[in-house]
Amino acid sequence: MSEAVQDSGKVALITGASRGIGYGVAEALVARGDRVCITGRNEDALKEAVEKLGFDRAIGVAGKAADEEHQAVAVARTMEAFGRVDFLVNNAGTNPVFGPMADMDLNVARKVYETNVISALGFAQQTWKAWQSANGGAIVNIASVAGVSASPFIGAYGMSKAAMINLTVQLAHEFAPLVRVNAIAPAVVKTKFAQALYEGREEEAAAAYPLGRLGVPSDIGGAAAFLTSAQSDWITGQTLVVDGGIFLNAGVG
Repeated sequence: MSEAVQDSGKVALITGASRGIGYGVAEALVARGDRVCITGRNEDALKEAVEKLGFDRAIGVAGKAADEEHQAVAVARTMEAFGRVDFLVNNAGTNPVFGPMADMDLNVARKVYETNVISALGFAQQTWKAWQSANGGAIVNIASVAGVSASPFIGAYGMSKAAMINLTVQLAHEFAPLVRVNAIAPAVVKTKFAQALYEGREEEAAAAYPLGRLGVPSDIGGAAAFLTSAQSDWITGQTLVVDGGIFLNAGVG
């Protein structure tokens, strides 16, 4: 897909990118000429994703996002392969529990927070030290509309995404002016991760959206491409809601 694309000279590290939203972001950045390092837990899925993106444009590093050693290795491999890491997209996430907060196993809540929030901070620390503190760049955290509203039955996930939005603000303040840090808060995007929210009832689920459809990974890829481009050079500490208009239905009347 990258044969006719002019090299931008920029490099991105995208976590949780063997499929779904992360892969959609990788596709968008490769399409504009970036090189990418993608991470994920499944080595075979990563290899397949790298092949589709192009061996000249992408590398993959398998591991668990919350593992500090994996974070360090992913950043080191990116630097070894490409010599820089301009952009970090924190997309890796988990939501292993569905049910009321009152009955939630606290160990499960801890796992959600570790994977969705602490890992993002860890990767940000690593990219900052390896390249961005001296050379600048941008970070994009993939949050969720669950982090800005009540999220029935996925409360732990929503809680973690709210924390991720605040992490975005904290890092934006601390890393300025060299590194811009923003978040994207998608509504339901058609991925394996979100299947339980629409499987078998997609038409019904989509009917609630003013734009008449659920999201697809390229919708978030386009937003991430914007937030890592020169067109967003005066934007930091913000959360871009990409929700097909679903919040419009929260009005009175």
